[in-house]
Amino acid sequence: MNEQTPKSAAARPKTRRRKGAGGKARRSKAVAMSEALDIDMDYLRRVLRDLLDIPSPTGFTDNIVHYACAELEALGVSYELTRHGAIRANLEGRQRTPDRAVVAHLDTLGAMVKGLKENGRLGIAPIGTWSPRFAEGARISVFAEEATLRGTILPLKASGHTYNKEIDTQPVAWENLEIRLDERVVTLNELIELGVNVGDFVAIDPVTEFGPNGFINSRYLDDKAGVAALMAAVKAVKAVKRSGHDLHVDCHVILTIAEEVGVGVSGTLHGDVAEMVTVDNGTVAPGQNTNEYGVTVAMQDSSGPFDYHLSRKLIELCRNKRIPFSRDVFRFYRSDSASALQAGNDVRTALACFGLDASHGYERVHEDSLQALAQLLAEYILSEPGIARDQIDLGPIDGFPTQPD
Repeated sequence: MNEQTPKSAAARPKTRRRKGAGGKARRSKAVAMSEALDIDMDYLRRVLRDLLDIPSPTGFTDNIVHYACAELEALGVSYELTRHGAIRANLEGRQRTPDRAVVAHLDTLGAMVKGLKENGRLGIAPIGTWSPRFAEGARISVFAEEATLRGTILPLKASGHTYNKEIDTQPVAWENLEIRLDERVVTLNELIELGVNVGDFVAIDPVTEFGPNGFINSRYLDDKAGVAALMAAVKAVKAVKRSGHDLHVDCHVILTIAEEVGVGVSGTLHGDVAEMVTVDNGTVAPGQNTNEYGVTVAMQDSSGPFDYHLSRKLIELCRNKRIPFSRDVFRFYRSDSASALQAGNDVRTALACFGLDASHGYERVHEDSLQALAQLLAEYILSEPGIARDQIDLGPIDGFPTQPD
């Protein structure tokens, strides 16, 4: 079941105090419950719509990087780019180091031209991991060197009037798909004259629809919905800073460009980052505990458990700020957190999710989930550092946290 924030601190169930190191009872700092920051949902929707309108399969992300940088400039946030275009922005706090980071990814799934065929059609290979069953019938753009060409992804046997029941029995596989271009091409030579090449990027139309009841349907809500929520959180934080309140610690807003192929944030962090919250989708499906209308804190994915203390800090922020939330465990899932740790970064990581139905397919999210996620991210950015000892890289055990015994 989804956890909901209790109406008052007194409504929480009583628990025994656990003893930590030295036999002393661990007491969590009392935090008064209050409402979370307001999120400009019109802004969030506008940014999300803009992001979805910009094709950005992994490897073809330059244009969306320019958009994100312009949006950060409009918010008054300074930033730097890596050679490949990953963005590291900075929200300054009173404490410069160690700092924290919040990470989301701009790249999406997509495809690439694998071969030019004798019948004037194009072979296709996926970018990222997604099922060919969600590619069948999709409208697409092929980015050739001289022009952007429109077309459709079709099964090899696409006509029932020709193949009868064989259209239902052919296996679902990328090898059984091809691109039909909306051009006068029926031979290999005509494809060559058109300027199409093996290796041209293919972007699948998102087919975006914003419903009047808060549901948003589109491909690539993973992770453009997360980016929009993060931008809205930054906007809320900037409003707090303008009112005279400083952040406790520097926070980097990092937008990566190769998460869908496993690279993620691996080359974008630096040694001063002590804790990192990744923003991505939580899967709404039978057997999962993701909150479709709130935020979900992931406790583990295929790469292992997330940091015990940072994950519980996010949970406490949800409770104290009355943000609807749940916890979940994902078996077939990895995120920017995994790439950070596998690159050798000594950083605490956690994963905060919006609820997404049919991930890597025909995706759907509700605005309430994006609002809850943006609220949690804003509150996290504004919160005090969690563990004082994280200021040192290597040192004695003094100040090292404990877990329940």
